[in-house]
Amino acid sequence: MRGAKNLIAQTHKRKRNIKQKTAWKKQCSVSRNHIFASRKPEADILHELEKEKVGDDSAEGFSLKASAPSNSHGVQPLGNLYFTPSSHNSRNSGLGTHLGVLSTVSKSLYVFCNHEPLWRNIVLETCKGGFLFYETWKSTYVSAIRPSFEILNSGLNVRDFYSDYLFQSWLCANLEMKPEWLERDNIVRAKGISVEEFVSRFEEPNKPVLLEGCLENWAALDKWDRNYLIELCGNVQFSVGPVEMKLEEYFRYSDLAKEERPLYLFDPRFARKVPNLGLDYEVPVYFSEDLFSVLGDERPDYRWIIIGPAGSGSSFHIDPNSTSAWNAVIKGSKKWILFPPDVVPPGVHPSPDGVEVACPVSIIEWFMNFYNETRSWKKKPIECVCKAGEVIFVPNGWWHLVINLEDSIAITQNFVSRRNLLNVLDFLKKPNACMIVSGTRDRVNLYEKFKKAIEASFPGIVDDLLSKAEDKKIQKKKLSFWESVTDSNAGAFKFSF
Repeated sequence: MRGAKNLIAQTHKRKRNIKQKTAWKKQCSVSRNHIFASRKPEADILHELEKEKVGDDSAEGFSLKASAPSNSHGVQPLGNLYFTPSSHNSRNSGLGTHLGVLSTVSKSLYVFCNHEPLWRNIVLETCKGGFLFYETWKSTYVSAIRPSFEILNSGLNVRDFYSDYLFQSWLCANLEMKPEWLERDNIVRAKGISVEEFVSRFEEPNKPVLLEGCLENWAALDKWDRNYLIELCGNVQFSVGPVEMKLEEYFRYSDLAKEERPLYLFDPRFARKVPNLGLDYEVPVYFSEDLFSVLGDERPDYRWIIIGPAGSGSSFHIDPNSTSAWNAVIKGSKKWILFPPDVVPPGVHPSPDGVEVACPVSIIEWFMNFYNETRSWKKKPIECVCKAGEVIFVPNGWWHLVINLEDSIAITQNFVSRRNLLNVLDFLKKPNACMIVSGTRDRVNLYEKFKKAIEASFPGIVDDLLSKAEDKKIQKKKLSFWESVTDSNAGAFKFSF
């Protein structure tokens, strides 16, 4: 049997699909997530496995054998659920109870049925209105469904049981960040620069920068600790993945949970829920122009409070709607890795239309399997550790991964300025806008609404920016006399005969 060292060095590169789309999904590894309670079949399987009418035994692209019997248990494709009047799926009913019974069958089933991610899925599906975490997800489920039951967190120790799949989940949940994963810090840092310098050096060329010293007047830096936030927010519930939780409940969870992918508090409506939170900070001067504001309450989600324990974070993604963003750390510290728009991070597989992204299940898994690969790349990623009181500017289109190195609190906002207005308009009017535009209910009409609002508030701005963009293209194509007679690589004259 392989030792733990070999297991760490040769862990499987698991993939997860963020959204499902059949044709492209066949090219990617099936996500380990889909093995859990929420497992879904391929979306392009038969729309029906049985027909009541004679001769009506085919589906688009498929034909059943004439001798095909009815499914012995009445199992149907998951897609059929969306065409039934009821949203009930018998597959999910009583799953927690079934796992408990199944775990008594054998030692192997006992181990698999006590796999924590299984119970996590059940709790998140069952307890939408929040939950009290009790050291393990199984105990949390039992306490929520059967409060009178005694909670036992100790389990059987099964000898001679070997599983890469189960071991890697435990490993990723308990692995420390290696020093070499944190030592590279190649981002440009700036302090006290003017808005004009920020625009010319970073925003116009679309380059990241870490800004220091621009949060000194934020009340949040001094006030936002656990006690203050719990007292201020009281019973207000915040978005934590698929559930809503009070801050006191979330902090209890983040203290006790030791898992591969800790739940992340990421709420876009925090300032509406608790107006005082919005008063404790102000937008840094470099990001004061936000053209999406012309839409008022119809603008897409744009600001979030972010709270999470060490190990929580966001896997590789590009910010929504082609916006740029800034992220300010109030407490704690975050490791950032950024790749420019033309460089897809290793281990990340976006679909051609941008609707889906397949990537490793957890952030730690990406570091284990792919981080060292970037050391030999010609285009190395931009990396840094952003600490309390610092702000990072994330230009539009850049891939980025973020992991909290300790308990952290941050504010982030996405914005549209004149520098990326044309990019945003182009993104919003794409043919598949109904699938890629996010943060709003009216995805299809957002382009027209935004363009009309922009023209009403800033007449001629779009035409002016288009004209300037065209001039830049022409300027790049034109060669000066000196450039035409100079070999830019050799630094000497060149002659053509």
